[in-house]
Amino acid sequence: MTHNTPLSPRPRPLHELADGRRRLMTAAQLRAHGVSAAQSSEQCRPGGPWQQLLPNVVLLHPGPPTSEERLHAVLLYAARDRASGTASGVSASVPVQPGGEHPPGPAYAEAMITGLAALTLHGFSAAPPLPSLDVIDVLVPRLRRLRTTGCARVVRTAALPTAVELTGVPVAPVARALADAVAELTDPGTVRRLLTEAVRGGHCEPAAVVGELNRARLLSRPHVVDAVDSLVAEGRALAEQRLYRMVREHALPEPVWNVDLRLPGGPHLGGVDAFWPEHAVALELDTRAHRQQEEDAARAEHARKREHLERLGITVVHLTPRKLRDCPEHQAAVVRTALMAAGDREPAAYVVVLPR
Repeated sequence: MTHNTPLSPRPRPLHELADGRRRLMTAAQLRAHGVSAAQSSEQCRPGGPWQQLLPNVVLLHPGPPTSEERLHAVLLYAARDRASGTASGVSASVPVQPGGEHPPGPAYAEAMITGLAALTLHGFSAAPPLPSLDVIDVLVPRLRRLRTTGCARVVRTAALPTAVELTGVPVAPVARALADAVAELTDPGTVRRLLTEAVRGGHCEPAAVVGELNRARLLSRPHVVDAVDSLVAEGRALAEQRLYRMVREHALPEPVWNVDLRLPGGPHLGGVDAFWPEHAVALELDTRAHRQQEEDAARAEHARKREHLERLGITVVHLTPRKLRDCPEHQAAVVRTALMAAGDREPAAYVVVLPR
């Protein structure tokens, strides 16, 4: 042997691998630490110090895994290594460190927690606690060659959404997690509670939820349709409350609320959420969350009504629930600008205002 011959890395003693910080490792990681497949199998024998939690994922201690270890094990199983395209080689240091801080979360490529586990991590009170979940849903690209096994249930998608990191774990956005959870649920009450909490808790808007449910082709299920109807009603009630608050807190003139507009002796022009007759300004809240087959017709009808009102000289202000929630000051300024511009416009046609 010459002095230029590289030395093989000295294998670490097996007991040092489970040092309290590195509780999960993949088969590839173990090999990188000098642990052969035979040694790993020996350690994972019944009654041994390790256990194979999922294919190619080893838990380096006996006894049941914690909820956090199960989350990271599922991600280790599903994540792709960017360099090789195989199972991820990231490590998982999952125990909480002294002082209650979580160690930095590993980067899991092309994998994120979704479904009920994700909703629990998002803080949903209607979602079950992690220890009660027999399986954890993990979202991966459609073409990944993975199978559901053990505590990992593989959910596929054509396009991965941008994950949200919670406690060091990549988690699907609420709307996507809801759709994946609903796909596995048959209890109407549970579905309704989850969808209602999504809106009432300010996690997302109804349209985003309905869009994901539609993409998952879940709107043909009667119990999902019923829950969506409740969701839309809940979302509209919250949006109306925000609108009332915006008018009051930003000292806008008081409008007439929820009225129908008609031409004298003529056709019905449509309903609006607020109307300032002296200024000929109407306001509409877009709380629509229609099924796909209804969406085009609803959009066309909405555009027709707006164009008709504007031809009559009525300014239509269009607000969304998200804008009212996120930037009410800006929306109040938009309405105030429309009201102040009334004096510079030609007088509007006379319309009849009726309660809706």
